[in-house]
Amino acid sequence: MSLQKNSLEITDLHKRLFEYLLSHGMQIITAIGILIAGLFISKWIVNVIQKWLTKKNFEPQLKTLILRVLKILILGLFLIMASGQLGVQITPLLAGIGVAGVGISLAMQGLLGNIVAGLTIIFTKPFTIGEYIELLGVYGQVKDISLFTTTLIHADNSHVIVPNRKIVGEILHNYGKIRQLELSVNVSYDTDLKLAIQNISEILNSNPKIVKELKPIIGISSFEDSSIKIAIKPWVPVEYFPVAANDINLSIVEKFREKGIKIPFPQREIRLLNN
Repeated sequence: MSLQKNSLEITDLHKRLFEYLLSHGMQIITAIGILIAGLFISKWIVNVIQKWLTKKNFEPQLKTLILRVLKILILGLFLIMASGQLGVQITPLLAGIGVAGVGISLAMQGLLGNIVAGLTIIFTKPFTIGEYIELLGVYGQVKDISLFTTTLIHADNSHVIVPNRKIVGEILHNYGKIRQLELSVNVSYDTDLKLAIQNISEILNSNPKIVKELKPIIGISSFEDSSIKIAIKPWVPVEYFPVAANDINLSIVEKFREKGIKIPFPQREIRLLNN
């Protein structure tokens, strides 16, 4: 009896399905046609908008977001139109989508905050990829700016991932794509200071890692107990910042030895007075 009952139910289901297809066949075909048209139209519109955004030099992240949202909206519109052909009530559906959207937005406040902050960074451009920034106690060269996070890279190739909502509204130190080295060298008090500064200037001019458009600062910074300290502050691209100091210091030592310029070690003069 159970098998016979199941067989009758299946037969009845097939009959109802056949009757539905027979009575709503044109609506189903029309709905499928609307969906297919929506796919082609959305693809065509996205391609046109993509060419326009590329021509206007939009940021890649912003361009990707605009194209994705546009495609979803177009496909959603055609999906609603197709649902209407199948007898689905559009008004309750739109109301349900609105309620669901409010619930999703409340549940994803942090995520949406990152997106808004990411769009703010992309539009206002407080920094760009390749620049060196410092904020919130972290620092590094900007490697990537996405809608959700900004990635910084340190000199040791480690990465710092900063949520975008933590960046917007905070104090930001942007070094740009060049940084100033702060070096120094000590020379004895009997050194020809003009000769020493001239040799340092020649070293900086011959170093390919130094930015030649910005004049370096070279001069006496302080008088020590047993030496005179000469400050050396050239400008270098961010990518050369970790290694340029080593090259300059090595060149200074070699040059001073060649010219007989003495770099004194710390010393004190003690005098014994006999009564």
